[in-house]
Amino acid sequence: MIKQPVLVSGATGYVGGRLVPVLLEAGYRVRVLGRSLTKLRSRAWAEHGNLEMAEADFLDYDSLRKAAEGCWAAFYLVHSMNPRHKDFAEADRNAAQNMAKAASAMGLERIVYLGGLGIEGETLSKHLRSRTEVARILQSGDVPTTFLRAAMILGSGSASFEMMRYLVERLPIMITPRWLQNPVQPIAIRNVLGYLIGCLEHDETTGGTFDIGGPDVLTYKQLMEIYAETAGLKKRWILPVPVLTPRLSSYWIHLITPVPSHIARPLAESLRNPVVCRENRIRSIIPQRLLSCGETVALALGKVREHCVDTCWADAAPITYPEWAQCGDASYAGGTVVESGYRVVVDVSPDQLWKTIVRIGGENGWYSSRILWAFRGLMDRIMGGMGLRRGRPDSDRLRPGDPLDFFRVIDVRAPEHLSLISEMKLPGEAILEFSLHPLPEGGTELQQLSRFLTRGVAGLAYWYILYPFHQYVFKNMLKGIANSGGNRILMGPDRFAPRLPHVCRIDPTLNR
Repeated sequence: MIKQPVLVSGATGYVGGRLVPVLLEAGYRVRVLGRSLTKLRSRAWAEHGNLEMAEADFLDYDSLRKAAEGCWAAFYLVHSMNPRHKDFAEADRNAAQNMAKAASAMGLERIVYLGGLGIEGETLSKHLRSRTEVARILQSGDVPTTFLRAAMILGSGSASFEMMRYLVERLPIMITPRWLQNPVQPIAIRNVLGYLIGCLEHDETTGGTFDIGGPDVLTYKQLMEIYAETAGLKKRWILPVPVLTPRLSSYWIHLITPVPSHIARPLAESLRNPVVCRENRIRSIIPQRLLSCGETVALALGKVREHCVDTCWADAAPITYPEWAQCGDASYAGGTVVESGYRVVVDVSPDQLWKTIVRIGGENGWYSSRILWAFRGLMDRIMGGMGLRRGRPDSDRLRPGDPLDFFRVIDVRAPEHLSLISEMKLPGEAILEFSLHPLPEGGTELQQLSRFLTRGVAGLAYWYILYPFHQYVFKNMLKGIANSGGNRILMGPDRFAPRLPHVCRIDPTLNR
């Protein structure tokens, strides 16, 4: 076994998060690369003896070059299909150029890149065209790049699987685009991992391009029917029509499933392209048993029902504690931060109360006003936001970077502090925090602080118009948390003055 580490980019993403433990189990030294060390350290494999961590952004060449130093190979598993990039293809192009340059400068022996299938041409979707362009950029560099071209990846937590799962389970009758009659060759995530690690062990794959797919070639319609049968659902009526455009399809997917429109639209556009392997050379180079679609769906459903989904499409997002939230008592000319805090004293220890705090959201709810939370989630979904349907990956534990309905966890310090940043569509940026303080005479003071960075007049109007509703919801949420499990409230809930001033002026350039 080579003693130099293998670099895994996108290690907290869907594929990367599953590849890392497989590599470690096989005896490889692994250096995981991400935009947040806090997020990397929260993973189950973070304490492994053969694991190293590096923090870098693929759009920052210097940090990427430093992260690649000393590695002999790299897995390139990143893409920029998220809202912070207005043009994901341009971001992917720049990231690939940086990777090719850094790999050459650091003397890597090979790169393994996982992209998408599709015949190049004018009809190829922007998403698949970008995946192919990234491969071309990497393969044009000095370091040999293996390009694995995959069709639809099926597995618990994948965006494609979640789209299909929610559509089939929620809609007994589906009006679909005619492209659902196009052929597709899905592949199970465990087979994808087998091919990825196999590329390190079989030199004949170095620098080559290979199509990877499962044993079944079928239409998207047939795949949905397989899902319905495997899930024990009644027959689904799927009616293709010629007038449903990719944009309309993405909006429909956005409303029905947890997958947001910025991901749903590129995936929906890709439905118009047949994605079937044109060659199967890799099957003889890296032999493995390929799972059928029925087997893959059954395994994925089992993971979902047992709440054992290892990684999810929603994991791949940066976590950054906003600078405006750390401005302290400084006074700058710029945006306005408005705050509201409540506190309550409960007759239990912080450890006991923390068990309730970390179960917030998802199927557990928000401990108050379920109808109001559901309505707010629906409004956010209509506006193009995440809504409440995204849920949470684990019902009893939270880690930095975890999605939590329309929030994302940015800080967890048990049993003291939890910080959530909103991913709702808002005229500003919002943070919700919980702090637990043990009292000398016994019991715990639980503080809840909501902070909102307003953007212009719209932000101020949003805060003050909804202020009475927010106070009602947040006060009752704090009361619900305190009462959970039969705890006794000793004082409150009542308002408290946070350590930060009620209004904090900041430099608007901090959020650019």
